[in-house]
Amino acid sequence: MSELIVYSPHNREPIAQFHLQGSSEVENALSRAHAIFENRENWLPKYRRIEILEKVVQKMQEKRESLIQIALSEGGKPYIDSAVEVDRAIMGIKIAIQVLSQRHGQEIPMNLTPASAERFAVTINEPIGPVLAISAFNHPLNLIVHQAVPAIAVGAPVVVKPSLSTPLSCVELANLFHEAGLPKEWFQVVICENDIAEKMVQDERVRFFSFIGSAKVGYYLRKLLPPGTGCALEHGGAAPVILTEETDWHRAIPPLVKGGFYHAGQVCVSVQRIFVPQSFVNEFAESLAAAASKLVVGNPKLKETEVGPLIHPREVKRVAQWVEEAVAAGATLLTGGKELIHTYYAPTVLLNPPLDAKVSKEEIFGPVVCVYSYTKLEDAIAQANSLPFNFQAAVFCDNLDKAFSIAVQLKGTGVMINDHTAFRTDWMPFGGKQLSGMGYGGIPYTMQDYTHQKLLVIKSAAFKYN
Repeated sequence: MSELIVYSPHNREPIAQFHLQGSSEVENALSRAHAIFENRENWLPKYRRIEILEKVVQKMQEKRESLIQIALSEGGKPYIDSAVEVDRAIMGIKIAIQVLSQRHGQEIPMNLTPASAERFAVTINEPIGPVLAISAFNHPLNLIVHQAVPAIAVGAPVVVKPSLSTPLSCVELANLFHEAGLPKEWFQVVICENDIAEKMVQDERVRFFSFIGSAKVGYYLRKLLPPGTGCALEHGGAAPVILTEETDWHRAIPPLVKGGFYHAGQVCVSVQRIFVPQSFVNEFAESLAAAASKLVVGNPKLKETEVGPLIHPREVKRVAQWVEEAVAAGATLLTGGKELIHTYYAPTVLLNPPLDAKVSKEEIFGPVVCVYSYTKLEDAIAQANSLPFNFQAAVFCDNLDKAFSIAVQLKGTGVMINDHTAFRTDWMPFGGKQLSGMGYGGIPYTMQDYTHQKLLVIKSAAFKYN
């Protein structure tokens, strides 16, 4: 039997061990999900689902500190940010409850033509069927909430494969649901290798596939889906930010530091490329670097820590190589640019790296922010739009007419004005296009993905005059 050892990204010490499930065990999970859904007698009424969700909220509130410690131990996100993640996860379940109370079908007008006479028509919402969710490491609890809770809320069984780097939060959440009364078949966790996961993706019993991870893997797996299986993919980006001449750039520094170095830059909408007018680019870049150099880097368990580790030593090596290549090609290193102990990399600011450097054209997914000077605004917009990533972007401009004009020209699926690119609430639409993915996340939008409308038409003389 193969075993999985989960390591702390902080010091690379083992923190948990799991049995890696094989083909027969994964087949059993899919069979159970399929069987419980196919028999409508097993379906849970809406009020029962709400009761279970409410109990889970209560349990998570009671275990808040434990959930924070689990998430930061396996994922390395600092305490202050892991606490926010747990609170968001709790809020995500509350949102699902609220959406359930508001979701309803609609009446479709009839008796408008002789052919539609004496009929009454309504739509109802039904769960789409078993959901397969493959998740990422960077938000080990909240990503699972976003992928699994909407399925449970609408009455669809869900099978979740968490990241092998961070499975603990997922297992704990599933346990809380089972303790709250949800039959185990409705929320199953499979801890398996990628080749086993591929077989699940190809299974016709899966009716919706939710993926969070790299574009290379996501679009590859999408090709394996059987005809008719729904799909939502959330990938990464290289989020652009444009500052204009009308910007009070001093006020932009704190949010951009947070948006660029939050979770050591391991966020799909992390601030990566900042375009700044030539007239104040040096002052801005130096101030940004000074603020980045003051960030507290270290043990994620300490409440004063602001930047934690990267998930794996190989990621530190990769980021270091990208930065070294950019500097060798002409970028100015203003701060950072060095590996620290274990899986830590110093918060780094680069000024004017070449546009063909990896840091300029690919997702860094590390604590590195690049600043570029420009003289013409249209050139900055064109450069911001030049990559095949389209997720969230940002504009800082005190002239709102101009800010909105720039925002509508940016290709991002979401544009923040006078805020950083990593802003998100769990009820808003959240998703990219092109290499950044397809479909929208956000609790209400995922709940919609996991259902379909069924039309019911009744013919009766009783409706002759309706």
